[in-house]
Amino acid sequence: MIIGITGTLGAGKGTVVEYLKQKGFTHYSVRDFLTVELTKRGMEKNRDNMLLVANDLRSTFGPGYIAEQLVAQAVENGGDAVVESIRSLGEGATVKASGGLMWAVDADIKVRYGRISKRASETDKVSFEKFVQDEQAEFANTDPTKNNIKKLIETADAVFTNNGTQEELFTQVEKALQKGA
Repeated sequence: MIIGITGTLGAGKGTVVEYLKQKGFTHYSVRDFLTVELTKRGMEKNRDNMLLVANDLRSTFGPGYIAEQLVAQAVENGGDAVVESIRSLGEGATVKASGGLMWAVDADIKVRYGRISKRASETDKVSFEKFVQDEQAEFANTDPTKNNIKKLIETADAVFTNNGTQEELFTQVEKALQKGA
């Protein structure tokens, strides 16, 4: 089984991934893939540069390129896999074309901003205004090479709302696993 994970910033994609890893899934990370590419290009590791590089790779090699690379690794290695941080429609289509499922995680925007503020990773150090601006920019692209989280969520096989506890989130994940959705 291959599952692609999408969702809004700070919604709990990583929490779902950690849960699936405990269930024996192998993790493939778009963020890690892009970090390697940023290093190759000598670019600072921040959210804006990740977006620029991701868009450049998709524009150059095709809208599903990043997911193609990670899904190919998953297929080669066998077993259950989760590909974290699918951001474009082309990537989502690539996961589904491989027979995989797309899952989405969402939560209230203030809850999500609170989460990213607490984790304080290099790519999460932004004001609430920038957080909202970044999200709006990723929500409505019609270009399949660019981020379109809203449409990915709308077309996901399962959507988890994560405003509560981890246990409540994990209950939603278990139901989706049992359904095969």
